[in-house]
Amino acid sequence: MAGATEGNTDIQYLDPLVPALIALIAGLVIHSFIIGVNVTDWWKGRSVTPVDHIVTSLAISRMGAQCVNTLYSYVDELFLRHLDSPVTLVIMNVIYDFFAYTNTLLTSLLSIVLCLKISNFHSRLFLYLRGMIVPRTVYFIGAAVLLSAFTCFNFLFVTITKATKDGTYYTTMNNSSLDCTSINYIRNHIIGSFFPFLFYYISSVLLFTSLYHHTTKMKMSSNLSVNLETYYSVMKYVFFTFIYNTVYFIVEVVCVYHYFAYCVYLIWLYTVFDFLPVLHSSYLIYRTAKLRSQMSKALQNIIDFLFQRKDTETRESIEVVAL
Repeated sequence: MAGATEGNTDIQYLDPLVPALIALIAGLVIHSFIIGVNVTDWWKGRSVTPVDHIVTSLAISRMGAQCVNTLYSYVDELFLRHLDSPVTLVIMNVIYDFFAYTNTLLTSLLSIVLCLKISNFHSRLFLYLRGMIVPRTVYFIGAAVLLSAFTCFNFLFVTITKATKDGTYYTTMNNSSLDCTSINYIRNHIIGSFFPFLFYYISSVLLFTSLYHHTTKMKMSSNLSVNLETYYSVMKYVFFTFIYNTVYFIVEVVCVYHYFAYCVYLIWLYTVFDFLPVLHSSYLIYRTAKLRSQMSKALQNIIDFLFQRKDTETRESIEVVAL
C-alpha cells in the first residue's frame, strides 16, 4: 500500500511537468531555428544587421532560461524532496535568473535600437545616441551579459554564504527554497527587470509616437506616391510587442511575489512565464522577412518529404497487391 501511494504521489507530481516539457519542445524548435538561420548567414559571410545580433542573442537567452527552468522543476519535484541541501536548486535558480535577466536586457536593447534606427527625431542628443549605440550593438550585448552575470553571482555568493552559517532551509513549504525572503532577491529583480523594462517602455512610446506623427503628416500632405503600409506594419509590431512585454512583466511580478511572500514556486505559472517568449519569438519570425522566408522553405520541405514518403508507401502497397 505504501508503495502504491508513493507511486500515485510521483504521478501527481508529474502532472504539472507535462505542460512544461511541451513548452520546452516548442521553445527549442523556435529558438533553434532563429539561431540556425542567423548563424548560417554569418558563417556564409552574408549581411548580418545589429537587429539580427540582438534577435540571435535573445533566442539563446530564452532557450537557456527555458531549459534551466524545466530542469529545475523536474529536479525539485522528483529528486530533492527528501534531501536536506537545497544548494543545487539555488545554483540552478541563479543560472535561470542569469538567462532571464539577459533576456530582459536584450529585449530593452532591441527596442532602443529599433527606436534609434526608425524614429524620425533629429535632435542632437538623439543623433548622438544613434551614432553611439547602433554601430556598437555587439558591445552592448556583451555588457548586458556581463551585468546579468555580475548580478546573479553576487546573489549566489550572499545566499550560499548565509546557508553555510545558519542552514536556512524551508522544509515546511511546498517547494525547496533557500533564503527566498532575502531582500537581495527583490533587489536583483529590480535591477534585472524593472529598469530594463522602464527603458523599453520609453523607447517603445517614442518610436510609436514618431511613426504616428509621421504617418499623420503624410496623410495630410496627400502624397499618394508614399506607401504607408510599411509604417503601419511597424506600428503593429510595436503595439503587439508592447502588449507582450506588459503581460510578461505582470506574470513576472506575480511569480516574484509568490516566491518572496510564501516561498512557493508555482510550476504552472513559470511554465506560462517561459512560454510567453516562445510566442514572441514566433511573432519575430513572422515579422522578419528573412526568418519568415526560411521558415516557409523549411515547412515546404517537411511537407514535400511527408507527401513523398506517403506516395512511396502507397506505391509499395499497390505493388504488393498486384503480386
